[in-house]
Amino acid sequence: MSSTRTDRAATRTAGPTLTGHLGDAWHTVAPRHDDPHGPLPGLLVPITVVTGLVDAFSYLELGRVFVANMTGNVVFLSFALGGTAGFLWWASLLAVFAFLAAALLGGRITHSAGGHRGRHLLIAAAAQSAITFAAFLVAVSRPLPYDDRALSTLIILLGIAMGLQNATARALAVPDLTTTVLTLTLTGIPADSSPAGGTGSRIGRRLVAVACMFLGAVTGALLVHAGDGPEALLLATGLLLTSTVIAATTTRTRQAGRKGADQPCDRHRHAQGRRK
Repeated sequence: MSSTRTDRAATRTAGPTLTGHLGDAWHTVAPRHDDPHGPLPGLLVPITVVTGLVDAFSYLELGRVFVANMTGNVVFLSFALGGTAGFLWWASLLAVFAFLAAALLGGRITHSAGGHRGRHLLIAAAAQSAITFAAFLVAVSRPLPYDDRALSTLIILLGIAMGLQNATARALAVPDLTTTVLTLTLTGIPADSSPAGGTGSRIGRRLVAVACMFLGAVTGALLVHAGDGPEALLLATGLLLTSTVIAATTTRTRQAGRKGADQPCDRHRHAQGRRK
């Protein structure tokens, strides 16, 4: 009898846990109105797909260089300097410098947004959309394999686009949605789990981030192998524009403020003042 009660208790415990993980995943894609980060998690989901698309294009079409993953570029640079064939030292170094320049630009946008995280994302996503589309235009106007001039132009444009995205995600600080790296996201799943003594792995949200980047990279690879590599950049532009439009709409109705605190928009505050 005691064993039966224990089994039933375990079943009841396991059920809500699975439901909680699925709910966490769903509310990452479609945040609740009371989410402390407002609509930002849902807006960062398609932007995470963009990383997979762009890095698939850059690695497969631009000569083994990443434009979003700077850890990879540092390693590739060391491979090239160590004499390994197939890696261009100047391409990896150029990607790093473009990324750093864009991170500086991202910092300026952070301060110009005045702490309004919705406005911050709107400005950054709009700028990234334009830069990524410019890279698409360059990619479709040049024959394969790209010569050094086209290669340099694409690396600079995409490095700036992804550096801006990284700086933006860092400033927005939505947990487990860095949009460009997965190392700490994957580490957190086992490290924060109950068997490890943690309070919860947040596996639902974290696996959404992993799945989004995986989906983007698979799609990008399929497009490249089909001879439509630049289409990955066009698709990335479309996703960025979608986030831009949604951000423009939501920032009119509510503000995602500093450290995730939702605040009324200016128009609503003025209305409250008139009623007083």
